[in-house]
Amino acid sequence: MALEIGTEAPDFTLANSNGEQVSLSQFRGTPVYLNFYPAAFSPVCTNWFAGIVADDSPYADAVVIGISVDNKWTLAAFKQQMQADNVHFLADFHPKGEVARAYDAYLDQAGLAGRCTYVIDADGVIVDVDQVVPLETPDADRLLAALGACRA
Repeated sequence: MALEIGTEAPDFTLANSNGEQVSLSQFRGTPVYLNFYPAAFSPVCTNWFAGIVADDSPYADAVVIGISVDNKWTLAAFKQQMQADNVHFLADFHPKGEVARAYDAYLDQAGLAGRCTYVIDADGVIVDVDQVVPLETPDADRLLAALGACRA
């Protein structure tokens, strides 16, 4: 079960697709659209991020983060293929799934992050979350409405 709305989002530091360390706390003051997903290049994940890349206007003035247990080289190739310059892909590779576990988004039986999207306001508080089974996608309309309210 996902973390509760109204709670502070746990801070974390992970390597991005360039190998640089990125912390959630460095984005304080800006809303965050935090996506946990099972695997780069999988069909559902590719389609989810293709939608984000195709029209990034709903994410203006926000930070979009994607976290999977893939390694940084896989995420670099995924980012390049997706032409996803507006997305920070972070590797929850080692210790495997540690951040996904902190967000109750890790699937132990599969050894992967599940599919879960959090909307975090500029103060670091979770304002919406949608956790679904890996072959489904979160309710983007509802989540984007929550993200828009963070910027209002």
